[in-house]
Amino acid sequence: MTRAAYVGAVDQGTTSTRFFVFDHHGKIVSRAQLEHRQIYPRPGWVEHDPIEIRDKAYEVIRQGLKSAGIRPGELAAVGITNQRETTVLWNPKTGEPYYNAIVWQDTRTDPICSRLAVNGEMGCFRSRVGLPLSTYFSGPKIKWLVETVDGLGSAMEKGAVMFGNMDAWLIWWLSGGPDGGLHVTDVSNGSRTMLMNIETLKWDTEMLAAMDIPEKILPEIHSSSEVYGYTTPEGVFGEKIPLAGILGDQQAALFGQACFTPGEAKNTYGTGCFLLMNTGEQMVHSTHGLLTTPAYRIGGEPPVYALEGSIAIAGSLVQWVRDNLGLISASEEIEALARTVDDNGGAYFVPAFSGLFAPHWRREARGVITGLTHYINKGHIARAVLEASAFQTKEIFEAMEKDSGIRLTALKVDGGMVNNELLMQFQSDILGLPVICPKNRETTVLGAAYAAGLAVRFWSDLQELRQHWEIDHQWDSRMAEQERTALYDGWHKAVYKSYA
Repeated sequence: MTRAAYVGAVDQGTTSTRFFVFDHHGKIVSRAQLEHRQIYPRPGWVEHDPIEIRDKAYEVIRQGLKSAGIRPGELAAVGITNQRETTVLWNPKTGEPYYNAIVWQDTRTDPICSRLAVNGEMGCFRSRVGLPLSTYFSGPKIKWLVETVDGLGSAMEKGAVMFGNMDAWLIWWLSGGPDGGLHVTDVSNGSRTMLMNIETLKWDTEMLAAMDIPEKILPEIHSSSEVYGYTTPEGVFGEKIPLAGILGDQQAALFGQACFTPGEAKNTYGTGCFLLMNTGEQMVHSTHGLLTTPAYRIGGEPPVYALEGSIAIAGSLVQWVRDNLGLISASEEIEALARTVDDNGGAYFVPAFSGLFAPHWRREARGVITGLTHYINKGHIARAVLEASAFQTKEIFEAMEKDSGIRLTALKVDGGMVNNELLMQFQSDILGLPVICPKNRETTVLGAAYAAGLAVRFWSDLQELRQHWEIDHQWDSRMAEQERTALYDGWHKAVYKSYA
């Protein structure tokens, strides 16, 4: 067992970057957080400045260590979790990005996805990569950049281009950047590119050929928990610390929720909603609109797989109501406004701003509010906004049961929206099942810390991690089956009306 008393973890998210320090019991010792800009050049386009994100990551690391009152040498290891699919290409000699990072929510690659579809079939590559063709994933974003940015194609031919999601971008800088930085990723992030074969866990030559992407620009694929290398003494940590864990944010939350047994599921309510269910070493190919993805791989052990359902718009819908409609002045006010009414009054809000993700995968769908009458007021709209996340979660929940043949008995939850009591109770009501929240709700960054700590034997095994998981609150269903069915039927009718 290492003598170091702590593990650090960076959480590079869609709207902010955070750094946490955890002790041996998985308790939070310190945290720091800084937001970064959201750049919207055109409708449907979403970008981030990679340099800004790197600098914010450096700053939160400094703040987190200072707040904890510890030296970097007291960290046994550092892990990284990150917004997945968000794509950056950069020059390995200078570290300069060739373009802003294209964010996972961005829809500009829709024509490319249509062009790649074999006989118009968007699921033509599912058997290889576990994913449908979608603007969501990194591969089409790389292709757009190469086709659009002047000089990028020739730079790529000369070996002057590196690709990474935000995990690879930050690890490269933390381990030296232009001076020998590591160019690595893990299986969970690799699986979100549409370029990795989910069975071999290697870059797939057929996919690379289909998208005209040379393998030499891609990071090496590793497990989610191993020592990849070390931070540089000249860098932000000022010492050599093992970089030892990488997990895409949703797989990290599954890991942090201790969902280590097949059939255990979690839902993270953040900018979007992401429901993952552990399927063990069995790779379940979905026939109900879900994604098949590696959940994690510990060292040289066999990979553990998951089914995933992604909801594009969840917490960001509350922000939209705040910023675009002005119904509330702060996101936290949505619950109080929703509680001014007893139900949704027949109103439904389908937030298909970027199409519908799982289980529908309708790129052409657009947001709609249905059931409007003179009776409807802003309280009903607020309630419909919250209920949208719960309805979409139920759709994914049912698809997971059909695909896996496993009857789910509860749902573990985390993310910012878990603080909304009304939403969590309605989630339990519409599922007809318990919804359970852990004491440590920072499961995403905790999962990255766990992965890093396991790699250096700070924690011994998964059983030790499971013992750290403690229940904080449980919501049990109070809704009659007849009411549940009627509400869900209304949701399905609203979804159908969103098909443009």
